[in-house]
Amino acid sequence: MSWRVDCVFGTRPEAIKMCPLVLALRRDQRFTPRVVVTAQHREMLDSVLDVFGVRADVDLNLMKPGQSVAGVCAGALTGLHDVFASERPDMVLVHGDTSTAFAAAQAAFYQQIPVGHVEAGLRSGDIYSPFPEEFNRRAIGLVASLHLAPTELNVQNLRREGVDERRIARTGNTVIDALHMVTRESQPLAQPQLAALDPALRMVLVTCHRRENLGEPMVAIFTALRRLVTDIPDICVVFPVHPNPKVRELAHRVLGGQPRIMLIDPLDYVPFAQLMKRSTLVMTDSGGIQEEAPALGKPVVVLRTETERPEAVEAGTVMMAGVQEAAVYEAGHRLLTDAVAYERMAKAVNPYGDGTACAQSIAAMARFLDQRPAA
Repeated sequence: MSWRVDCVFGTRPEAIKMCPLVLALRRDQRFTPRVVVTAQHREMLDSVLDVFGVRADVDLNLMKPGQSVAGVCAGALTGLHDVFASERPDMVLVHGDTSTAFAAAQAAFYQQIPVGHVEAGLRSGDIYSPFPEEFNRRAIGLVASLHLAPTELNVQNLRREGVDERRIARTGNTVIDALHMVTRESQPLAQPQLAALDPALRMVLVTCHRRENLGEPMVAIFTALRRLVTDIPDICVVFPVHPNPKVRELAHRVLGGQPRIMLIDPLDYVPFAQLMKRSTLVMTDSGGIQEEAPALGKPVVVLRTETERPEAVEAGTVMMAGVQEAAVYEAGHRLLTDAVAYERMAKAVNPYGDGTACAQSIAAMARFLDQRPAA
């Protein structure tokens, strides 16, 4: 017997976390996975597929210039409904909280196909922040048949919402599996700008792109970064700038032309992971990086007012800085000048697992599918 599983994703972060699981499913004779991509993000998605050697079996190719959240959801819902109807899978596997994941779960629900939710149970507590991700993951939780939760806190969130204990499995996060795969061996930084970095300088790696940070919060964050470089002479900032035109305009206006601040184009997954491995400190408003960087022993300053990953704060691997200039500056300055505070964070235990999340997820999927009545 072989269970058919449709693995659906459409963005780079989803691909990073789902590709290791696809590869593991392919190695397990009990499963026949089909890779279905919406291409909600086209170029950034394709580069990750190439890294892991994964090819899409179905590609909806949805990305359009100036696309809206509603447009992505509508296109994905319609397209995925037809995909699932054509070759009905035993389970639809979605990841996280994207518009693709929400639409896929909805399309599967309409056809009463079980939904497996990878990275289930994350909650910020504010339906509008992050937007629309908090709504998406809660909505997926309503229809999911199997909740693959990375941490004990995620499990507790699901229990509080009344999810049947038998439908929850604590697995760790598949991003750690992916990270171990691509950083097992160090690789040279191929980009000329990065290769020219002064090895005597400590590197602060920055990412900042979230919708809720656009405008004044982002200006405040960038101003704090400029102050840090001015006040601490042995650091440099490397900032792969998101392609969003609003982010790029602000980054170049506030940080452009500053000594020891390098604004570069977005990096593919492997070069970014290698850059993170070489960094001293990571400052980010990303969700996934809060999980990845601690696995490499890198303290993380979170450039947001809340996080759906509070277990990282509790474990001491990340520090919440918010979006005010003074607070962002203080958080970065402390970790770059206080060796004791830095070492405490660098050596804290990462709550997102040990790189066995794929194996644990597959075991939970097999238990669930084996207990289902025959069609």
